[in-house]
Amino acid sequence: MKVSGFSFIRNAVKYQYPIVEAVQSILPLCDEVIVAVGKSEDNTRDLVAAIGPKVKILDTVWDENSRLAGRVLAEETDKAFQAIGPDTDWCVYIQGDEVMHEDGYDEAMNAMKKWKDHKEVDGLLFNYIHFFGSYDYIGAEGQWYRHEIRIIKNDKSIFSYRDAQGFRKGDNKKLRVKPLQAKIHHYGWVQDPRVMKAKFVVKDKIYHAKEGDENNIVVPENFAYQLVNALHKFKGTHPQVMKKRVAEIGWAFEFDVSKNRYKLKDHFKNGLEELTGRRFFDYKNYKII
Repeated sequence: MKVSGFSFIRNAVKYQYPIVEAVQSILPLCDEVIVAVGKSEDNTRDLVAAIGPKVKILDTVWDENSRLAGRVLAEETDKAFQAIGPDTDWCVYIQGDEVMHEDGYDEAMNAMKKWKDHKEVDGLLFNYIHFFGSYDYIGAEGQWYRHEIRIIKNDKSIFSYRDAQGFRKGDNKKLRVKPLQAKIHHYGWVQDPRVMKAKFVVKDKIYHAKEGDENNIVVPENFAYQLVNALHKFKGTHPQVMKKRVAEIGWAFEFDVSKNRYKLKDHFKNGLEELTGRRFFDYKNYKII
């Protein structure tokens, strides 16, 4: 069984994306990892190239005409996926601000072996933990998705969906997946407040084709509280590859979780979950089989 990883990245240094840790976190599962590195304003390419011999770089240029709704992110994902050769069985996807926890390696590898020849299985579903502000707080509101596909069969009818959160295949069919207990840590909102504010300017460019200057940013005093209403304190462990980055965080972030404010729909869904043990009404871009 051959396993290939794939990812995409641009301006990882400028926006503090943990791309090195992201790629390192899937290397133990992969025979190779293909990273589509967009033309950057920093040394992102050198950073990726230095990860190791398993990493292969695909140099790309982002299409500025595909910025609306984040479509360019899906296009870059597809470039990396399509570069994987036909001898690969499974493909492990990781984004530049995600890190796979090593506690899930054995389960993921065993699942790939078990379902490799089962055509009804398109992919494997991971659990998500979304960090915000620092490595000590995680998202508690409904907009933080709880699961997503991060391992797929090497089926070239599969494509990255919308803004690259998940995948579909053929004529827009949802992938059929087997759920895992394995975890992905999403660190995209763990950034210095000034960098985080600049990220919103960039997101407006990518999603809405708006122009803005991310080099001259003023951060409002209560900026974090404008972005989230509720967080939880994180009580688990970070992946080993994140140990150095977590220890060297260069800013302070505190959030008073006793003042969490939930939207009515979140109160409703949380209440149902407490009563039934099941989560209702969350968006699911996949079919569990």
